Amino acid sequence: MAEFYNDPDAELAWSRDHREKRRGVYDYGMDNVKPNVGIGVVAAAFGCEVTVNDEADPWIKPLIREENVGAVRDLAVPDPVENPVFRKVWDRVEYLEAHAHMPLRSVNIPSPLVTASLIWDYTSFIEGLMLYPEEAHILLEKITEATIGFIREQFRRIKNLFSISHEMWHVPREGGIRISDDTAALLSPGLYREFGVRYNSMIADAFGGVVVHSCGDVRNVVEAMMETRNLKGLDFTIPQNPDWDVIRRAAAGKTALYLRHFYWDHGGGGKTDLAAYSKRILDYFGRAGLFIQTSTETPEEAVALGDELHRILST
Repeated sequence: MAEFYNDPDAELAWSRDHREKRRGVYDYGMDNVKPNVGIGVVAAAFGCEVTVNDEADPWIKPLIREENVGAVRDLAVPDPVENPVFRKVWDRVEYLEAHAHMPLRSVNIPSPLVTASLIWDYTSFIEGLMLYPEEAHILLEKITEATIGFIREQFRRIKNLFSISHEMWHVPREGGIRISDDTAALLSPGLYREFGVRYNSMIADAFGGVVVHSCGDVRNVVEAMMETRNLKGLDFTIPQNPDWDVIRRAAAGKTALYLRHFYWDHGGGGKTDLAAYSKRILDYFGRAGLFIQTSTETPEEAVALGDELHRILST
């Protein structure tokens, strides 16, 4: 991440190299560029300290802990145009649009819950949903306002939008916006309805829809997720979910399902048969509204996998 965070030319070179490596792959991807500013961008705009590193998205230092929980009342909602963190995003978007000659994906949009868990120390925040619900709602209301402003400004500035998602697949503007809601998997259904569905629905109302992503085991919250207003799809890392039946009962055929299994999602020492696993997903969830996204370690493996997927999935 550190190599690309402050160098748009490096990011652009990576995108062009990736485009060339995909030339022989039989898939449904289209050339595009990902403006990668990290999932902590809204938290940083609220004033959280950012540390760029090479292991993950920029690390975010929280502002709120249990001992100063009342400070949520003093936080100011960042201006979507003038805030210096957001201005850095707009500079990156402007540069990539001028030089990439490819459409741009959305930046990674964190859900209000995810941003709150970065501004407010993660463990303390999860506990705070039960111990300090008033303060949690105050924070989430401010974050939701800031997030809507940030998305709206992004849509205003990106002239050639490839997708409402920061992922490789194309999700059109009619889908609203895709949000990363990775905190969801830790919550009970009741807590998620109160602190997740409520604010995700506000974002969906503002943009005509929402696709909700969560890593982790979502069996406790998938039914609650389906209660989100204007829900356009659910996006899960499917190997992390041992109980597929819960997801199928709640969502299959009722909303779009984006089921990801990158090669590293499977873990273990051996190599998973990605084509066979994709066929298993298709057979289990049915073809209606189903998107499968997978990946390989090398371009050569991707070429072979693309051909094999078309052979077995066309039968």
